[in-house]
Amino acid sequence: MSDLQIASIQFENASGDKDFNLAAIRRLTAQAAQQGCRVVAFHECSVTGYTFASRLSRDELLQVAEPVPRGPSVQSLIQIARENNVALLAGLFERDEDDNIYNTYVCVEGTRGLVAKFRKLHPFINAHLSPGNEYVVFDVFGWKCGILICYDNNVVENVRATTLLGAEILFAPHVTMCTPSTRPGAGFVDPSLWHNRARDPTTLRAEFNCLKGRGWLVKWLPARAYDNAIYVVFSNPIGMDDDQLKNGCSMVLDPFGDIIAECCNLGEDMAVALCTRDKLELAGGWRYRTARRPELYRDIIGQTHASELNVAWMKKCEGDNVTGEGS
Repeated sequence: MSDLQIASIQFENASGDKDFNLAAIRRLTAQAAQQGCRVVAFHECSVTGYTFASRLSRDELLQVAEPVPRGPSVQSLIQIARENNVALLAGLFERDEDDNIYNTYVCVEGTRGLVAKFRKLHPFINAHLSPGNEYVVFDVFGWKCGILICYDNNVVENVRATTLLGAEILFAPHVTMCTPSTRPGAGFVDPSLWHNRARDPTTLRAEFNCLKGRGWLVKWLPARAYDNAIYVVFSNPIGMDDDQLKNGCSMVLDPFGDIIAECCNLGEDMAVALCTRDKLELAGGWRYRTARRPELYRDIIGQTHASELNVAWMKKCEGDNVTGEGS
């Protein structure tokens, strides 16, 4: 099985404008393919936009959502993958045959069509979203891949379970950072800084890189890669997602927990990284997995508990119109 070159791409999506977003995905996928990338990954709800859904009624959300893979958006993604001979990953709102609605992320190829579909396990942007109930591991060009969407990655058991099912690469699409939280240093970033970025990139970059943004991300994301000895492909939008400013920082981390490629531009950008198989077993996390003694903690980890989809920090910050992900 050969090395694999992957692009994690960031762009500013338009809320509810699928044609605009699909055009951006088509253009950026072509650019990544020209750089030799065989896999191209975009952020959570990159086809539809995300934050605007917090204000939608059930009927309005149903109008935005589509069946997967029969809907026009996934069919367009398949065509884009076919045009560029890549595996393409992107997100949207899905509607099933019973009108249940999911935050869904798909992997498609030109020849195989829909390769994988993952429904977010911990959705909370809209009360009418249903949670997914299964992990997904699938094959892309000889590599075993998994998907966890945004908040799913904050629950460490999800990452471990996906790894134990065989995943070597974890795709982690997000719409995150630059929102209030109970943790120190968190908060919104003033949208005026984004609109003035050409004149004053320094102030905007300082906000994006502090604990409101990248500073929080590097507290935990490298640990997911390191502890599990997997590649993590983190994708996040940049710019305005409805009324919230997001800071991008799309990146790829290797099994050592090192950032091997990262988007640094204040705008559209792609992090291109080469994944090599030797790191999977050289990294300490591979040894830690083989040293596990599940008989010691099987019953502890498997205990039932009162699970909440409304995360605690949102309750404490409900007066701040918080709809993004965080910890």
